[in-house]
Amino acid sequence: MIFIDNENKHDPQINLALEEYIVRNFEPEEDYLLFYINQPSIIIGKHQNTIEEINAPYVKEKEIIVVRRISGGGAVYHDFGNLNFSFLTRYDASKVNNFIQFVAPIVEALQKLGIPAEMTGRNDIVANGRKISGNAQFSTLQKMFSHGTLLFDSNIEDVVNALNVSGEKITSKGIKSVRSRVVNISEFLNPAMTMAQFRQYILSEIFAGQVEIPTYRLSDREWEAVYALSKSKYQTWEWNYGRSPEFDLQKKQRFAFGQIDARIDVKEGLIKDIKFFGDFLGHGELHMLEKQLLGIRYEVQALTQALQTIDLSHFFGNITAAELANFLVG
Repeated sequence: MIFIDNENKHDPQINLALEEYIVRNFEPEEDYLLFYINQPSIIIGKHQNTIEEINAPYVKEKEIIVVRRISGGGAVYHDFGNLNFSFLTRYDASKVNNFIQFVAPIVEALQKLGIPAEMTGRNDIVANGRKISGNAQFSTLQKMFSHGTLLFDSNIEDVVNALNVSGEKITSKGIKSVRSRVVNISEFLNPAMTMAQFRQYILSEIFAGQVEIPTYRLSDREWEAVYALSKSKYQTWEWNYGRSPEFDLQKKQRFAFGQIDARIDVKEGLIKDIKFFGDFLGHGELHMLEKQLLGIRYEVQALTQALQTIDLSHFFGNITAAELANFLVG
């Protein structure tokens, strides 16, 4: 494994572009590890409706940057007290949504510090039942990354106030509030550590105490490509917010793999437009699925038939054609 130096950049619009550049351009035979710490920002999951996920007045007042990532899952708050990691490796179907395979060395490192860390649920690391890390994935035909957060010493008030977390999600987690759901790793440490010390400790543990950690530093030409990607994508309103057309119907339900929020425009009994949002962890490009449903009769039987040949687990998770059709119409 090779560690990639991000040169202490804290702009999420650059760091997310760097992550995408690496997964699309670096050699698939090598495994890479990337660390980055972002300035105050909200990172939106690929399939989410940005406007509905953020507390816009609070975000504006605090000058919090809002950026969409290319992986699924839910919105997360980043600041200088949050360490982000990304494992980049060759694509392997057995690794898809197999988060423990990636985070096991991090969980072990946390446990060595006396933190009761364990992997739980879909994609979280918790300590005493409270979340300290969330994880998501993205894949191409050759490479993939599994990335996550480590809530080391974040401003919990900003975590709570910047995001619009639905009551449905809170209820499904069996908790009373977002504040009671998350906790900083620093609260478990004795003696205390700085973020710099914590970052170096995690890095050393992942590389099993190697004296010389193999490190890759991007060339000027590579950084130019990263900045170009950031400007054309991660700094644009179109990517981060997007245009959401008006729809006649909205269907929303939480499944074991996450929430699906479907907006459907029906004319003369046929689906004229459909858009899926949610915090599910699927890897598929949703516009491909949405396109296949255009012109289909808005009824369970017709939708079930149209969905039969589609691998829905690629887009959402474990759901059958009949279950999705009944959700859309029911």
